[in-house]
Amino acid sequence: MIMILVRNLLLKILTQIITASESNENLATNKKSFFQDDSLFLYGITIQGFAEARRGAMKKWIGRLLGGTEKDTETAVAAAVALSSVDQQQLAADLDGAFYRWLTASAGYNARRETEELILAEVNALALDAVSASELVPRIPELVSQLLTALSDENISTSTLSSQVGRDLVLVAEVVREANSAYYRPVTPVETLDGAVTMLGLNGLRMLLARIAFRPLVRSQGQGVARQLAPVIWGHSERCAFAASVMAPGVSAGVFEAFLAGLMQNLGLQVALRIAERHGEGGKVPGSGAFGVELFAASRQLSSVIANHWDFPSDVVDAIARVGDPDASHLAQALAQGDRIAKLRLLLDAEILDEDDSLVTDGLNGFQRRCLGKLADLAK
Repeated sequence: MIMILVRNLLLKILTQIITASESNENLATNKKSFFQDDSLFLYGITIQGFAEARRGAMKKWIGRLLGGTEKDTETAVAAAVALSSVDQQQLAADLDGAFYRWLTASAGYNARRETEELILAEVNALALDAVSASELVPRIPELVSQLLTALSDENISTSTLSSQVGRDLVLVAEVVREANSAYYRPVTPVETLDGAVTMLGLNGLRMLLARIAFRPLVRSQGQGVARQLAPVIWGHSERCAFAASVMAPGVSAGVFEAFLAGLMQNLGLQVALRIAERHGEGGKVPGSGAFGVELFAASRQLSSVIANHWDFPSDVVDAIARVGDPDASHLAQALAQGDRIAKLRLLLDAEILDEDDSLVTDGLNGFQRRCLGKLADLAK
């Protein structure tokens, strides 16, 4: 089903979107320890050909989303972080290490290097076996597949959409809740399904349904550490997808492609954590930040392989695989920015980082910091 969904559906959706619109207390006990020595540990497709009106509409949407004007948005998106590629890569590695130490704080231990290498070797080997890797993750729900197919029709009516969404009461509740979220800021609460569908629009529904489709893929995996960490990993996936989609226009990448890549990139991490736990001691995983940087990189390759096996668009596959490469595609750049912003948001919320930490002040420009602030709304 996934291969059919991606081949006959997501490609259509992506093409049409591009054309049409273009902590727990235990985890936060010692803030500084996450940045000390590990032994302590204790936006692909360029928006060429877009009409200026559509380009302007996207900038207005981004500006409205972040609370700024169109002019502010255009200026901010164009701003570059004044850091060399080497500095950028070091900042990304520092952030990945800190994020991993926080993520695994209650489930990590000081493993031997031989154990870490064994885990990485198995993850890398699995990335060479796309069929076996794909069998380790769940499938997208049938109803969501049908709805996404319907949404590929740009001429579909609101009443038809409402009728199809209305077949699932849980989905109805999700759509109404989304319409009343901080994303859309309705003047008065939206109480009906028709009103919610109108508020979200086709693109909003596409993104919402993509989140619904990917949520069980990330949150329902395995037992032990993988299941324990799944809610946090999913929280990062949502924030990464949102931030990457906001960053995408500024680097001439597809908005929905960036959103899709953000949701997809952590799928391999859940598989990798299951492998790590199997080789770890006492149901735990290695907790070294340096190992975490390597595991994130290896698991992204695994995510990319699964995405390719499912016939995801090649630009999405490539972006996931090449996050952090200096000469990567525009889509990979948007994904890298979204990934960084999402990790910073979670570390700030957990009080592991302060707002004036160098990872924030040196790593983000003004527009990216506004996006970082906007991500706080996702928890509301």
